[in-house]
Amino acid sequence: MLFDKSFKKEKIKFDNSEINFLHGGKGEALLLIHGFPQTHTMWHKVAKELAKKYYIVCPDLRGYGDSFKPIGLKDHSNYSKKVMAKDMINVMDYLGLKKFYVAGHDRGARVAHRICLDYEEKILKACFMDIAPTYHMFENTNQAFATGYYHWFFLIQPDYLPEKMIGDDPAYYLKEKLKRWSDKDIAFEEKFDDKAINEYIRCYDEASIHGSCEDYRAAASIDMIDDEKTRNRKLNTPLLVLWGEKGFVNKTYDVIKIWQDYANNVQGKTLPCGHFLPEEKPNEVIDELKIFFN
Repeated sequence: MLFDKSFKKEKIKFDNSEINFLHGGKGEALLLIHGFPQTHTMWHKVAKELAKKYYIVCPDLRGYGDSFKPIGLKDHSNYSKKVMAKDMINVMDYLGLKKFYVAGHDRGARVAHRICLDYEEKILKACFMDIAPTYHMFENTNQAFATGYYHWFFLIQPDYLPEKMIGDDPAYYLKEKLKRWSDKDIAFEEKFDDKAINEYIRCYDEASIHGSCEDYRAAASIDMIDDEKTRNRKLNTPLLVLWGEKGFVNKTYDVIKIWQDYANNVQGKTLPCGHFLPEEKPNEVIDELKIFFN
């Protein structure tokens, strides 16, 4: 069992959506949002310990895990970060959690960024893990970005091209991503639990492959339009940025400097790992979140 028995699993319907989530613990609420190509399961190494101090909520984003996986609209608007952010707010409202901390990894951090923009009054503090802002990354595209993050440009291709290609061997593609983006000096089985891998593979079905592609298509289209509208408004929410020392983000961006252009109160540091901080260095993630959210 990856999560303690004290965590309760639920699935709720609202706004033509259905979100699967796990919740449990005690104290102030902490929303944990996963990234690609994973599910809420990615928090399994940190949730139990954090639940001693916080009320933990771990949802599956739409298009991922056991949540709603709609066919993307022509403009990809049903996978926009604004819509994904609203899903998360609906979950927290359902639980009666009006103010909360939020930590997001990868795609989840991009949703968390939009939550902080659209629902600032609800957020006590935020943590974004291993990302630079989407708008900055697309506006500063170069060969290094296109090479290191080739999937940003592969997954947005139209006519179900990436869906067809990934669908030929989803388990291989998913594992390849985990291997490619994590610390290559550490054995795969030391970084990722077999049960977690099996869960990621179970959830990476045809609908989820499409949903994740739509997530990226939205990022390259409607999200850029939404980000343009709020580009000159900095976050006032206290922000912690964590990123992997051995990952692409650290090699490519001056992370703190970039985020200071998007938020007024930023602090952060690298952790000695690759992209998947909560699984590669769970104890360090726990410590950093406790210190920052205290």
